[in-house]
Order: sequence, then C-alpha cells, then structure tokens
Amino acid sequence: MNVNEKIRAKEVRLIDSNGDQLGVKSRQEALDIAQTRNLDLVLVAPNAKPPVCRIMNYGKYRYEQQKKEKEARKNQKVINIKEVRFTPGIGDHDFNTKLKNARKFLEKGDKVKATVRFRGRAITHKELGQEVLDRFAEEVKDIATIESKPKMEGRNMFMMLAPINEKQ
Repeated sequence: MNVNEKIRAKEVRLIDSNGDQLGVKSRQEALDIAQTRNLDLVLVAPNAKPPVCRIMNYGKYRYEQQKKEKEARKNQKVINIKEVRFTPGIGDHDFNTKLKNARKFLEKGDKVKATVRFRGRAITHKELGQEVLDRFAEEVKDIATIESKPKMEGRNMFMMLAPINEKQ
C-alpha cells in the first residue's frame, strides 16, 4: 500500500481521519495536511479518478488489519482427510478396529476415506469390496454421511464419508 511520499498521483481526493471529504487537493498539499496532524497519507483507492487518499495512523491501521487476519485464521476450520484401508476378505476383529478408528476421526470432525485394496486375484471379486464398504457405511451412518459413493480407481475401491455435524 502506498503511503506518504510513495504516492505518485499529482492530484488526490482527500478524506480526513473522521471520514469527512476535504475535496481534491494536490499531492503536496495533502501531505502537508497529514503532517500537520501527525498522521500518514494513505492511498486507499488507486484506480479512482482522481485517486482517493485518507489521512490516518498507518501503523495503527496495519496493526488492526493483522489482528483481523489472525482472528479469521483462528476461526477457520481445517478439515483433514483420514484414510482407513480394508481388504475384501477382512476379518471381523480387524474390521471393528478400523471402524473404531474411523469413528474417532469422524467425531473429531475429519473426513474419512474408506479404501478397499484389491491384491492379486481378489480384483475379480469386486462385489466383496463393495460389501465391505456398504457394511462400513452402515456402521457409521449415525455420525457420518456418504459424500461420494464407492467407486473403483485402479486396484482400489474407495468412498468418502463426512461427519454429519459438519453438514448442518
């Protein structure tokens, strides 16, 4: 942002620190007014005809902007995608362990990518992988919604689940 001497325009529309318009002034006249008030001349609308400048405390203005940006970053929600991998012939105990982990991820607010990896000849029985994903979706339907239906990609079949509270 251009401040004080960095402003190149010959004439500027001047706004004082209270928001009142002081009219169109030469750059030097605007700088003199700002310096008599111990404030800075800040270019706020460079594309206007003539460019608009405001008299303000630039250091304080930048500090307020940084505070707003920090607050916005603090309030934003970061969504992670966690992956849970299965095989077509997964045992009940292994399935329940992975289910428990997936539930933990969903309750924390993360999305879950459930993947069935087909190895060797298992690829010929895609319906087994489909059954595993359907069973998984059924087990977590109280806390998650299916974001994308199961689909094949190479030797993997996957689906995305999102926590319900995020949808609301």
